[in-house]
Amino acid sequence: MLTGDISVPGGTHRVQGLPGVEEPARLQEWMTRAGLDGLGDLRGVQLIAGGRSNLTYRLDFDGGHLVLRRPPLGHVLPTAHDMSREYRVLSALRGTDVPVPETVAICQDPDVIGAPFYLMKFVQGVVLRTPEDGGLITAEQAGELSQLLAGMMATIHAVNIEAVGLGDFGRPHGYMARQLNRWQRQWELSKTGEMPGYEDLVARLAAGLPESAEGTLVHGDFRLDNTLVTLGRPAGIAAVVDWEMSTLGDPLADLGLTLSYWHDAADDRRYLDINVGAGITAQPGFLSRNQFAARYAELTGRDLSGIGYYIAFGYFKLAVVLEGINARFRQNLTVGEGFDRQGQAVPVLIARAHQMLDTAAVR
Repeated sequence: MLTGDISVPGGTHRVQGLPGVEEPARLQEWMTRAGLDGLGDLRGVQLIAGGRSNLTYRLDFDGGHLVLRRPPLGHVLPTAHDMSREYRVLSALRGTDVPVPETVAICQDPDVIGAPFYLMKFVQGVVLRTPEDGGLITAEQAGELSQLLAGMMATIHAVNIEAVGLGDFGRPHGYMARQLNRWQRQWELSKTGEMPGYEDLVARLAAGLPESAEGTLVHGDFRLDNTLVTLGRPAGIAAVVDWEMSTLGDPLADLGLTLSYWHDAADDRRYLDINVGAGITAQPGFLSRNQFAARYAELTGRDLSGIGYYIAFGYFKLAVVLEGINARFRQNLTVGEGFDRQGQAVPVLIARAHQMLDTAAVR
């Protein structure tokens, strides 16, 4: 563990640094120069575990907390982990029907902590990610959260992008073709070896590319554990987080990825065990994949007859993301626990994508 001296009236105190925020004193100095010293002295830095890409830390001050987001350690893939894009979309959504943490400041100077980063206000809420987390909720709350998540996805896709200043945030036309090219490039840059079924999957996805659809704001990684929830009566969503892959694109691609994360009770045990959502949505009370899709269709009026392709694409995208994480893990460039299992998920996801294209239906 690394430490840094932070000056306080009457002396100094030692704040432990972490990989990614090795010198807390330098961070405190930058905040003071930027006029962000209203919370007092920095007393601690804690990694918020669970994220598999950008790194998230809680900063503990005398007068409260902030959250810091920065790119992962080591080599960052082209176009990935752009702090300014994530900061922009969070700032734009403030005051809309999509609850997000309030942004505080962004720093593009890599000399402060070793990479660009931004700060946002701390939001109190629960992240449901592990089987133990799943034990915190009742079947009734699971049903409420299912409905809320479907509604929140519909709300994200209904954001007036011009009104919030995001009209130039992406290029909806040709989105799916660009996505396929992008994720192929990411695979080539991060693959750890040859993967049976990968090339055939890419060919099948290319052959079935849908026509350009309407363009909406898309989250790019919307799932249960990318929300902070409240578990009162009723349950609620306090904030939607992890917007690093957001852009303007095909809303059904967003839904397809969400459904690729969504676990049904009847899913193959190997699929539930790959640590992607930990199978929480397979618990009693949660909507099934079909039911979630039907609720979204009801709320938006969108035709989901071709959703099987988008779910397969979601499995493909997730496989590429996890292969990149696996590559960083093998280089000892990950921070936190659970990264040793990410590589095991990749062949399962590729096989799942082929199965989905074979059936071309939600299941």
